[in-house]
Amino acid sequence: MATHKLFLLPGDGIGPEAMNEVRSVIDFMNAEGIGSFETEEGLVGGSAYDAHGQGISDADMATALAADAVLFGAVGGPKWDHVPYEVRPEAGLLRLRKDMELFANLRPAICYPALAASSSLKADVVEGLDILIVRELTGGVYFGEPKEITDLGNGQKRAIDTQVYDTFEIERIARVAFDLAKTRKNHLTSMEKRNVMKSGVLWNEVVTAIGKNEYPDVELDHMLADAGGMQLVRWPKQFDVIVTDNLFGDMLSDVAAMLTGSLGMLPSASLGAPDAHSGTRKAMYEPVHGSAPDIAGQGLANPIAMIASFAMCLRYSFNMVENADLLEKAIAKVLDDGLRTKDIMSEGMTEVGANGMGTAVLTEFQIQLGKGQD
Repeated sequence: MATHKLFLLPGDGIGPEAMNEVRSVIDFMNAEGIGSFETEEGLVGGSAYDAHGQGISDADMATALAADAVLFGAVGGPKWDHVPYEVRPEAGLLRLRKDMELFANLRPAICYPALAASSSLKADVVEGLDILIVRELTGGVYFGEPKEITDLGNGQKRAIDTQVYDTFEIERIARVAFDLAKTRKNHLTSMEKRNVMKSGVLWNEVVTAIGKNEYPDVELDHMLADAGGMQLVRWPKQFDVIVTDNLFGDMLSDVAAMLTGSLGMLPSASLGAPDAHSGTRKAMYEPVHGSAPDIAGQGLANPIAMIASFAMCLRYSFNMVENADLLEKAIAKVLDDGLRTKDIMSEGMTEVGANGMGTAVLTEFQIQLGKGQD
């Protein structure tokens, strides 16, 4: 059995609480011989700034690059609101994405039947929802240069961010999205703002060409990103796979997240290109939710997105598809049984904390594997 090297970066706020529940799943799998994982732990975000004066240290960055996969919690909080921009907590996350060349961000939005009533939309609009947003992660306005604030004098300043995309960046994210669409419903929607942005014009041209020349069997639609946001709220089940750039992907995936009832429910995967020799990809897995400093340290965090992120790790990095399926089924069963953390609590359900939810999912995972008692 191959041994997989996992690098855990719990981060700030509720990140450590959520990561603790994943660590219990990893320990169980190791003890039962279901998997073989070596884990190391490092600092990222505000905790790294406090220790090293930067969002992630060079040593921890090197460990991340050497790992088979990185599990990431969350970063940021009011404590670090006024640190220098270059070393803010979020800079650690951006460096991980950039240095590991994680250009493809996969954000599933799944509404578990038990949680349809928790969505802000009508149950019939979201029940059974299963869409996947593929976001380009290392280009666009978050990384384009120049990026600066200049003093114009007379009390005036000018802020500049630059939206830049090259053809190859669009091609590679489009291929990831088309490949994923082929494993699902063979339907891909590309979103950009070609009506007002030149980068959107190029994006549309490149995605159209890739579809026509390489994936003629996949149904391809185009939609302006603002209209896409509206349609996600109006009737989200019209979509299957959505591909978009860094900025719009950031916003649209958060909109999609709330369709499911809570940001605490949704995982994500960030993938690099396959290695030419081994075929393996550098990868990082993280929940969509933030650090939630208002509830940090109180045991109230919802660990489901972090556990589901580990399930994505099993699926995409280690090809442990059956185990990933069973872990996801365990999450669904626990929700069907009526357990809820505070963020998804509703009348008639049983409220539990982070550890209570994590323990329940692990127990059900053991049952799914035939290792526990029903």
